[in-house]
Amino acid sequence: MEDQDHGLAGVLDWKLLESAQPALEHRQKVFAEFNIRNTDRTVGTILSNEISKKYKSEGLPEDTLHFKFTGTAGQSFGAFNTNGVTLELEGDANDYFGKGLSGARLIVYPSQNAGFIPEENSIIGNVAFYGATSGESFIRGKAGERFAVRNSGVKAVVEGVGDHGCEYMTGGRIVVLGNTGRNFAAGMSGGIAYIYDTRGQFPRHCNREMVDLDPVGRQDADELKDMIQRHYAFTGSTVAKFVLDDFENQLQHFVKVFPTDYKKVLLEKAGRLQRTTHK
Repeated sequence: MEDQDHGLAGVLDWKLLESAQPALEHRQKVFAEFNIRNTDRTVGTILSNEISKKYKSEGLPEDTLHFKFTGTAGQSFGAFNTNGVTLELEGDANDYFGKGLSGARLIVYPSQNAGFIPEENSIIGNVAFYGATSGESFIRGKAGERFAVRNSGVKAVVEGVGDHGCEYMTGGRIVVLGNTGRNFAAGMSGGIAYIYDTRGQFPRHCNREMVDLDPVGRQDADELKDMIQRHYAFTGSTVAKFVLDDFENQLQHFVKVFPTDYKKVLLEKAGRLQRTTHK
């Protein structure tokens, strides 16, 4: 059975490669749809390897390849996927979603026939975006534990996370439109997270050894609003719509998780720039 499972995963990968030929050969835009199941692991990784071999780290132009999947994805959906790839999933996914993401866009939202409220249920598993370096993702629903561990560049919006979110994160931007588990931001030395904390409970869930909890400033608000707008555009999130429709009032409920050393570096840079400008 194990060999058969690996074979099934390989079949989907080869289908992606076959569909992607116009993009690989001529940079033509491609859209295709596929069913997916939990034996389909590391979907898109072989394709992204082929892109990287031909186009190196530059990859393809944004959204050259757009594949939509329906069903339940196996482990490491979208792992190591590169520039120019958009993977859209109507359904749910297992652990290591977006592991090592390297420039692609990942979108996931529940089936239209789902009988549950997305923001109250987990839609992807544990350790999403482990070691991810670039790209973006929009997740309509909750993630499991250790979300964005060692993330160094991905921008992502999610509607709740389990314990140890943003652990050892060094870069990127994370928006959590919902609750977090305990020990959020442990070892977080870079990047920024915005937490929608309507009940004022986040501070006791956050590991504040290396981060400050700040209000969201005007420049932050522009970035935050843009990410939530994109989340709504890609997933149709009702939470995103509620926040956007009342953004100025809801802004007071957001907390900015800002690593202290990273903040010092930015303030020093701003000070040097200001001194140079006044000379």
